[in-house]
Amino acid sequence: MSRIGRNPIVIPAGVTVEQNGHTLTVKGKNGELTQTFHPKMTIKIEDGVIEVTRPSDAQEMRSLHGLTRTLIANMIIGVSEGFKKDLEVHGVGYRVAKQGNNLVMTLGFSHQVIYPEEPGITIDAPAPNRIVVTGIDKQRVGQVAAEIREKRPPEPYKGKGIRYAGEVIVRKEGKAGKSKS
Repeated sequence: MSRIGRNPIVIPAGVTVEQNGHTLTVKGKNGELTQTFHPKMTIKIEDGVIEVTRPSDAQEMRSLHGLTRTLIANMIIGVSEGFKKDLEVHGVGYRVAKQGNNLVMTLGFSHQVIYPEEPGITIDAPAPNRIVVTGIDKQRVGQVAAEIREKRPPEPYKGKGIRYAGEVIVRKEGKAGKSKS
């Protein structure tokens, strides 16, 4: 059995889960998420607990078992607590600001980079060098954070660019540090 897949998912207070065939709809204080799962996975909702079972021990079924359970757990966490990704901007003259529903970034280009806010995703700039992406869908929060980071990824020589909070950038030595032989 899958260690992750066999763990039951407890439905917290204030969250409702509705099942229609292989489609699950989860509603909570932050919003509503709907997702359709593989038809061979069996999802049972009983007494405030969700259990996922698989039909066989085939490799595909084992993979889908843990995946299905994790996706359902992420839906429940998303509608009850939400997800957040923090980004940091490093570099002289690099800064970010929020203008309406757009994130305006000055990243050393000849123009400002504008990233529009998507529905269901909130982008905030609490400081000129910090970006906070929040939402209820874990995959979309991570995707938006990755797209923002992609506008100016951190470079290895000076460490300038947009990085995730706590991300360690392995620095390289410049050509001046090279020894002569």
